[in-house]
Amino acid sequence: MPGAAGEPECHAGDTALLTIDLGALAANYRHLCNLAGAAECAAVVKADAYGLGMDEAAPALWRAGCRTFFVATLSEARSLRALLPDAVIYVFAGLMPGTAEAYLRHHLRPVLNSAAEIREWAAFGASIGQAFACAVHIDSGMNRLGLSADEVEDVAGTNDLWSALKLALVMSHLACADDPEHPKSEAQRASFDRLRARLPKAIASLANSAGILLGARYVYDLVRPGIALYGGKPCRSGANPFAPVVRLEGRILQVRNVGAGETVGYGATRMLREGARIATVAVGYADGFFRALSAGDGVEGLVVSVEGHAAPVLGRVSMDLITIDVTGVPERVSRRGAWVELIGPNVTAQDIADRARTIDYEVLTSLGRRAARRYVGG
Repeated sequence: MPGAAGEPECHAGDTALLTIDLGALAANYRHLCNLAGAAECAAVVKADAYGLGMDEAAPALWRAGCRTFFVATLSEARSLRALLPDAVIYVFAGLMPGTAEAYLRHHLRPVLNSAAEIREWAAFGASIGQAFACAVHIDSGMNRLGLSADEVEDVAGTNDLWSALKLALVMSHLACADDPEHPKSEAQRASFDRLRARLPKAIASLANSAGILLGARYVYDLVRPGIALYGGKPCRSGANPFAPVVRLEGRILQVRNVGAGETVGYGATRMLREGARIATVAVGYADGFFRALSAGDGVEGLVVSVEGHAAPVLGRVSMDLITIDVTGVPERVSRRGAWVELIGPNVTAQDIADRARTIDYEVLTSLGRRAARRYVGG
């Protein structure tokens, strides 16, 4: 049932609500397209579209004009293919032994991360008598996935190998693009240029979300934004140029007056120096509100928002509940059944990440499935 004016639409029994703005998602995609200039702007929708729901996010991106998508696993790619029959889909995890047939059956493209994978993919194509599309990932200095410089040299001059596959994309991944001043990005760009020149000519891709913001030298032919699509902040410094996509709200279950000297929550980690009015909210670490956001004695808690009024977290975050100080919030607002903004215009995912000593990627991908989900826009 719809809520009252100013309240989110939900059922009466819902205690947490996650609102995902597909219109903002599409707007972020269009903004990234503008930043990419003449390059194609793909979309990374791995990890269930960074926790926001691939079933809804991927079609919204398709409607916005995206035609190339990246996922992490073959399982994710199968799910995406069912949603988008005509999309170009690359799989970062590459070619696990014995999976070539599945790639062919679902019209998917592996991102080949080693010389062994290149040879296996070429042998598979040769056995059928047809060359199939793929990407090759060069390790330009991250030392995670991708062909080393020695492996590039190993396969570079093997003409029979390259004629047995269709090299559609050569890519690498930046390690430090979130820090625009870090010299690692320029070193990787130079390495990427040097190593890709040894391979057959193909579309090149280096930039993730933060890489796009480094400028035209990093854009190449195709960019692969992820976190920026979902309203995250790609760079450590400066303002976030992307629209927020996520709003997480929890409902107040109870409000009580607590006297000075009393403690709040598990472990009695927070003792009140003065009397306070405390609200218990139906969100906890099972919903992705990290236990690291707990605020014991001497710790200033994350400040959440009750209809624009600041309310700091007190005590430990438990599985299903948090407690907040609503002493300074009008009682007509901080009442039983009222909604509390935990992520939104007043409390960003980056605010939570900073407080929990993590990154907004983890904040978004940790959002639980228990909250009622509402998709708007798009």
